[in-house]
Amino acid sequence: MLYKLTRSILFSFDAESAHHFTLNSLNLVHKLRLDKLRSSMPTLPTKTMGLEFPNPVGLAAGLDKNGEFIDALAALGFGFLEIGTVTPRPQPGNPRPRLFRLKKAQAIINRMGFNNKGIDVLVANVKRARYRGILGINIGKNFDTPNEKAVDDYLACMQKAYALASYIVINISSPNTKGLRELQNIDELDRLLTAIKEQQLALQKLHQKYVPVAVKVAPDLDHDQLEAMANAFLKHEVDGVIATNTTIARTGVEQHSGSRETGGLSGAPLFAASTNILRQFNDALSAKIPLIGAGGVCSAGDARAKFEAGAQLVQLYTGLIYRGPQLVRDIVQNEHFKRN
Repeated sequence: MLYKLTRSILFSFDAESAHHFTLNSLNLVHKLRLDKLRSSMPTLPTKTMGLEFPNPVGLAAGLDKNGEFIDALAALGFGFLEIGTVTPRPQPGNPRPRLFRLKKAQAIINRMGFNNKGIDVLVANVKRARYRGILGINIGKNFDTPNEKAVDDYLACMQKAYALASYIVINISSPNTKGLRELQNIDELDRLLTAIKEQQLALQKLHQKYVPVAVKVAPDLDHDQLEAMANAFLKHEVDGVIATNTTIARTGVEQHSGSRETGGLSGAPLFAASTNILRQFNDALSAKIPLIGAGGVCSAGDARAKFEAGAQLVQLYTGLIYRGPQLVRDIVQNEHFKRN
């Protein structure tokens, strides 16, 4: 009830302003230790990618691009956090407005364009944070880096993030950086993953620890693309797959105000397509690579469907905006009951 009232106030502002206000307010509450009033989260240990997660519900990349709110977000009870997407150099992203709510559909369209302060700022923020839980760092390429040099951007971010990350995510699936999804084409993907694996093994020797690398994929893949990508992931021994990013499709929201805005659609209308891609990857990979389910998780039932489709973990973003932090608890409690 309290979050519904808070949401109605926040939704009276434009989406991006409300986003910043919410995170800054959450940070203030955390600093004042008011979040200590929350009850403890049920335990639901989940081991995957060689990591032990206190529970299988995580925060998806995009909410905290620069790692500025890690401690405050951790206080909401997530089993893990993923920050980014971050690029080697700072960039402003696409012009505003670039974030749009489709309220009746419980959806969001964004065309942010990897707006972030650069990998060096993110690294400094991670070092400053007190959080010692599972932290994923999601990396991408700068908008003005041509695809033939994209590998250099990913390697630059990976080198700086490796020592601080629990796992690293290669984002090649955002629809909001021109040409980025072309890196999902098999030749480009093979070249990228070859370089990533070589760097991963070199950094393992340097830092004396193995940091898993996952790849985040689009929901707008046909069967042949998906099969080719799955084969590449197996060939290069990718440690995890996040299915999925946002969609360029507008299925189910055609009549909603704002649906013609360009960008990636997230939230409830994405659920069916993203879960279908998740299930297909689970089949194509024969459960040999761990899967993280993202896209349209707005209830405990949605999360259960992701697990049944093959996910070991789930991530929240848009569902968190519409349902509030209680969604994290609802999923963990439901899974605790189901598994115990």
